Amino acid sequence: MVASRSFLTTLSGVLAFARFVAAETSLLNMRASDPCAAIANKTWVAPSDVRACFTSFPVDPTIKANIVEVVNKTLAFHTSVNYEKSAPEPFTADVHEDLLADLARISEQSYANELDLHVDLSRTLKRLDDGHCVYINQCFDSLFLTFLPTPLVLLTDSSGHQSVHIAPEAFDVATAEFQDEVQFWQNALPGSLKGKLSSLSGATVLAINGEDPFVAVDANAQITGSFQGLGTRQNSFFSSYNSASTGWTYIMGNFAQQSLPLVDNATLTIKRVNSNKIETITLPYRSRIATTAVPWTDAQSFHDNNCVAIPGTNGVDIYGPDLRRSISEKPVNKFRQAPIPATVNQQRKALLNVMLDTTPQQDIVLPPGLTPQNPLVGSTGVVQFFLLSDKKTGVLALGSFSAGSQDSLNSALLTGLQNLKEQGATQLIVDVSNNGGGFICVAHWLHRIIAGPKSTTVPQAGLDTETRDGPLAQLIVKQIVAGADPNNFLLYNPLNWKFANNTPFPAGFDWLQPPVDIVINGRQDAFSRRLGDECQPFDSEPPAEALFDPKKVAIVSNGRCASSCSLFSVTMAKEEGAKTVVYGGKQGVQQQYCGTVGGQSTDFSDIDTEVKTTHLKNNTLAPPDFLTNSIQGITWRLGFGVDDPSQPEEWQNHPADVNLPLTTKTVNNPVAIWEQVAKTVL
Repeated sequence: MVASRSFLTTLSGVLAFARFVAAETSLLNMRASDPCAAIANKTWVAPSDVRACFTSFPVDPTIKANIVEVVNKTLAFHTSVNYEKSAPEPFTADVHEDLLADLARISEQSYANELDLHVDLSRTLKRLDDGHCVYINQCFDSLFLTFLPTPLVLLTDSSGHQSVHIAPEAFDVATAEFQDEVQFWQNALPGSLKGKLSSLSGATVLAINGEDPFVAVDANAQITGSFQGLGTRQNSFFSSYNSASTGWTYIMGNFAQQSLPLVDNATLTIKRVNSNKIETITLPYRSRIATTAVPWTDAQSFHDNNCVAIPGTNGVDIYGPDLRRSISEKPVNKFRQAPIPATVNQQRKALLNVMLDTTPQQDIVLPPGLTPQNPLVGSTGVVQFFLLSDKKTGVLALGSFSAGSQDSLNSALLTGLQNLKEQGATQLIVDVSNNGGGFICVAHWLHRIIAGPKSTTVPQAGLDTETRDGPLAQLIVKQIVAGADPNNFLLYNPLNWKFANNTPFPAGFDWLQPPVDIVINGRQDAFSRRLGDECQPFDSEPPAEALFDPKKVAIVSNGRCASSCSLFSVTMAKEEGAKTVVYGGKQGVQQQYCGTVGGQSTDFSDIDTEVKTTHLKNNTLAPPDFLTNSIQGITWRLGFGVDDPSQPEEWQNHPADVNLPLTTKTVNNPVAIWEQVAKTVL
């Protein structure tokens, strides 16, 4: 009897083990046959493995037609479509995308898989070089971010010679941010370099993939989008910094960080610091899962969890029962290049002009040795104040024009600038590196408090604007006038806007009639009447006098100042005579101190809310709901120029007064850059 029980126990164990082996074998077989299962629950993987998952989905004709239709019909609200068919000088060579023709091409073209379709559509929109009009699909864009541990910089030596280098701080950044993956790269180095990743920091890069480094820089500039200026798009290849809401952050640059897993490795020909030996290394890119990715086990659950529309993808009827979401849940917020306002009401009433990018803002930390210390009174989040050692130069490091609320940001700016003045500052540096915009009225407020009350700041410190006046927009206004928006929630409500002379529109005013007809690049278009200032009177009383002489103000960046940042920089430079400085940049390439001016940005979900709230969703002009986890940004209002008020400011010239070369001592070192500006520019 005992022997029998022993046999049964042994048999039970054998059967359990067999079941375990069978389950493991089944799992291995599933991973082998299902590339999405193979990368499930993994933090780091090879880009080729991510691509295998992404390319395993054939194109569904219904999904493709839906995407193209939503994008096409949303672009009816984008102010710049016909301008971008062939932009005026100085950007004619950079911006010449016939978007409507390319969407027709995409609609007819066959694709091997969903990723190929997405890459074509995404890059078509990026050819606009307009950081407001961007197409994003969260099934692909930045679901995995793809990294190298060797961000690059462009340095100038004492003789004026420029060369590309691995950033001097590269190893410090990599070991802090990629602790769990650095050893992989250490082991990937060849021969005697194995385990010596730190020795690459500062190395001169003689070639990338066997060609001059600027072949790769310029190739990236053709697909990165976001800014009209070639110099600014070149600069995006290199690392930089930002004063973010979480502290000082390190921007890896497009060489070392990519939103799609399209490249497997990079071969660098280098000369390390203190060495005359020329060496060639091949480093593998590695893809890291985003914290926002929804876990999956196989291809079906991957697609169901990450690729279909979610709450917030599409708009809502504001007065209907489906408005049950906070602003933080809007998918577009992940890709806005600015902190998110704290409440739904802040977004509705504090209007935004913000860049979108296929790569969300990251929180990679600027190394401690490069981080400015001891910020002064008024410093909070994206707003940081400093007084340089000369005791006369104040610094406002402004990483964004957005924060938890418009009022708190305005208050911090005023308090900090007043404190700088009390401490003896007579000149001001405003560092707007990688500032993607934010609250429109904060840009007006900052202009007003720096420059004081004068004809260029009162009653308006910004630009006149116009919106596109298409047939669906006209119907939205008519519905609002008829009573569809009693609480004044909608963008098109006339109570939100003023005539060009800054007197408010009356309630019930059909402000899109009559449309202003215009021909742009051979195409008939229509715009609204000119709109005046929407910001004044401010909620708080601004100072009665200028805080600084605008001619003793220098606006400093790597050129990546956009949206509301551009609204501020343009008016300060062109109306007040502030100096503009772009650090870095290739010699011989004109550096623009800002770009993607716009006037007010928004996205499909907000336009869809306007349509649904005015009960026009069934109109044939209305875009359908996205079926995919997608975002389409647009410029909804377009600002008109300072020098030439008859044309949009967007494509007028913004050449920097000074192009400041970066050296080993100043690169990604904010304080060293500020001291150089104070010494040589102010």
